[in-house]
Amino acid sequence: QVRLLESGGDLVQPGGSLRLSCAASGIILSINTMGWYRQGPGKERELVAEITRGGSTNYADSVKGRFTISRDNAKNTVALQMNSLKPEDTAVYYCNADLYGFASRLYNYWGQGTQVTVSS
Repeated sequence: QVRLLESGGDLVQPGGSLRLSCAASGIILSINTMGWYRQGPGKERELVAEITRGGSTNYADSVKGRFTISRDNAKNTVALQMNSLKPEDTAVYYCNADLYGFASRLYNYWGQGTQVTVSS
C-alpha cells in the first residue's frame, strides 16, 4: 500500500559526495519520522540519520558534520546529503518511514535499499 523508492547510490572516491533521495507513495495520510539506515558488509543495520515532521534531526556520531538529512513534507520525500565520504561509509542505505496510512493506522515501512560504495 505504501512504497519507499530510494535513488542516488553509486561508486564514489574517498572524500567525494553523494545525495540519496527517497520518495514515499501510496495511501499516506501523514508521515512522522523519516530516516536513513545502513548495513555494511558483515555488520548490523544501523541508524544514520532521522528527521521528524517538524524538522528535528538526529545523527549517528560517525556521520555528524558530514551528512545532512532533509525532507519535503508536501512531496513525502527525504534526502541525505553525504559529504567527505569514507570507505567505512560503504553500505546499503535504506529509507525508513513511520506514517499514518490506510485506516488511519500507524505503519513502518522500509525501502529496498541503494548501494553506496566508497573506494579509490
